[in-house]
Parts: sequence; structure tokens; C-alpha cells
Amino acid sequence: MKSKILVVDDEPDIRELIRFYLEKEGFTMLEAANGKQALDIFENDYIDLAVVDVMMPVMDGWEFVSEMKQIRDVPVIMLTAKGESKDKLKGFDLGVDDYVTKPFDPDELMARIRTILKRYSINSQNIITIGDVTFDGDKCEIVYKEKVIHLPLKQFELVFELAKKPNHIFSREQLIERIWGMGYDGFDRTVDVHIKRIRENLGFIPDFEIVTVRGLGYKLKVNTQ
Repeated sequence: MKSKILVVDDEPDIRELIRFYLEKEGFTMLEAANGKQALDIFENDYIDLAVVDVMMPVMDGWEFVSEMKQIRDVPVIMLTAKGESKDKLKGFDLGVDDYVTKPFDPDELMARIRTILKRYSINSQNIITIGDVTFDGDKCEIVYKEKVIHLPLKQFELVFELAKKPNHIFSREQLIERIWGMGYDGFDRTVDVHIKRIRENLGFIPDFEIVTVRGLGYKLKVNTQ
């Protein structure tokens, strides 16, 4: 799946230049001319990284990044004509990952994008892929061959936990502690009930199955080669 990069800059020539290099690298680009447009895109699409100019009309880069970070923590590279250290410090305080001063070398910008995406990919455990199935922990959804599947939250959390360690056996107690918390004192067969519902909802997917290991617990068995 191609990474989606959101480029936010009020200069069309800059956006076009970045588009040329992003598409050459195999990325998908979304674009906006100001922070307000960018926020609309961000709220309605899933992006992997944002390249954001500081000085823009309607809503500037600082305000956009601040609003965006409250919704979801996406890596950000700030573009600016200013090279003052106070601007960099302001950006880093907002959670900006990198800072590029205009005019910039497009190849250098691409290298920084690749580095940040790789770092986030390594550090993130929120996306799990098994065969044709993707478990997205940020969006709490499962995608199978472009079909998006939404489960009730506890069902998703349970299958997501199993998918983190395919073929690893989890006891009921371990699953209850991880999903419901150590203080849970409800129905002691709740894991069994949720596993049954997950099997009913995902049984049509051949890539994996949730197996009962008698006397021990459950594991997610991978059926793909």
C-alpha cells in the first residue's frame, strides 16, 4: 500500500514540485493551499506524513499542526522561508519531526520523508499485516482485500492482541488483563464469548483462524504461506 503524504503550502509551484518527486518515489500525494483545507482532508482521509508550510492564509502551519496532533499523531516536516532557531523550537514543541528551510533540495526532502516513515514504521505496532489482512490499531478496523471490517471495540482489541504474536498461546487470564484490565471482576467466560463472536464475524477470512488450545487458552493461527 502506497504511503499517503499530505502537502500543505499556499504556493502551487512548490506543491507541483513536491508532487513530481513524491510520485517518482512511489508515494501518493494529497494537497492543500492552507491549514483549513488540510484539516478537512486530514479528517476525511488517512495520511502517513504531512509536509507543512508555516506561513499560509486562513490557517497557518502552526495552527494546523496543533489541531492535527489533537486528532492523531502523524509525523510532520515543516517547510519555512525562515531559518531562525526560535521557529524550529516552536515546531519541535508542537511535535514536528523535522524542519526544512526554503529553498530546499527536493532529493533531500525525499530522503527525510523516507527516514521518518521508516522510523515510524519501526516504532509503531499499530499496523499488523497477515496475508491479505491488515489490522489497523489507530483506526480500529480490519481491511481484507479492500473490504473494511469494523468490529465492536473489545472484539477488535482482542483479535488485535492475538495478531501481535501469531501462533503464540495466550491464557484467558492474560487476555483479560490486557484487554479489560487487572481490576476486571465481571463474567469469567467473557473471553470465550468474545472469541465466539470474532469467529462469527471473521470466519470467512482464510488467512488466519483463532484456535482453542485445550487447557491453555487461545492463539491466532496463520494459514498463509
